Amino acid sequence: MYNTFSENYDRFVNWNDRLSFEIPFIEKQIHFLQGNLHRPLDILDTACGTGMHAIALSSAGHRVCAADLFPEMIAKSQLNARSAGVEVHFKTAGLGEMVQSFGQDQFDLLLCLGNSLPHLISEQELMASLQDFASTLCSGGMLLIQNRNFDMVMQRKERWMDPQTYQSDGDEWIFQRFYDFLPDGLICFNIVTLQRKADSNWQSAVNSTLLRPQISTELEHQLVQAGFTDIHAYGSMQAESFSPDSSGNLIITAIKP
Repeated sequence: MYNTFSENYDRFVNWNDRLSFEIPFIEKQIHFLQGNLHRPLDILDTACGTGMHAIALSSAGHRVCAADLFPEMIAKSQLNARSAGVEVHFKTAGLGEMVQSFGQDQFDLLLCLGNSLPHLISEQELMASLQDFASTLCSGGMLLIQNRNFDMVMQRKERWMDPQTYQSDGDEWIFQRFYDFLPDGLICFNIVTLQRKADSNWQSAVNSTLLRPQISTELEHQLVQAGFTDIHAYGSMQAESFSPDSSGNLIITAIKP
């Protein structure tokens, strides 16, 4: 899905709004870690997409590496970093491949944002990835996860999400997301892209991928099994308490002892 959708990803996401909402929360976690370490932090952004979180954190003076499974996303990330005039060390690597790509015990903060972790569609893949995260973190390092609240998604079974729109130089894009709930418990996540140039007809494309809904209690249990402690759950990056029935997201911070 994301190899073909990479061209439109930065049109799909309103980065100004998203980063202004999320970076302050991430910076609070950085300040907490710096209070314990008294030195600059090393940060790894996994499943980085087009690199915008990594670029924002590098612009703020942090040492940042980033990885994504798709070479097309990494190429876009590198272009975005050059345009921003910052240095980020990008590698093509999927979840579960961080030690292989970056080595052990290198990072103080590891990010897995943008509902990326549910792309691991088996319990075994999830555990292997969490163990890989733990091996990549320094002692006292933090893992920060941002998922959708699948407790609520699976309870309500609402298929459709709000559409996203983008315009540039007379061209228009509409992005419509929806879920198909499959009999085996997985979710098919679909994005319909409608695009038209000025005075032209609409063109359409559909991109789809599988998700495994990660319920909050299951994910916290897996984190404990992977060796993490001091686990905290929030309903968004405004740091309010997580509610399985109403929160839009599940934000988790966890510490490697």
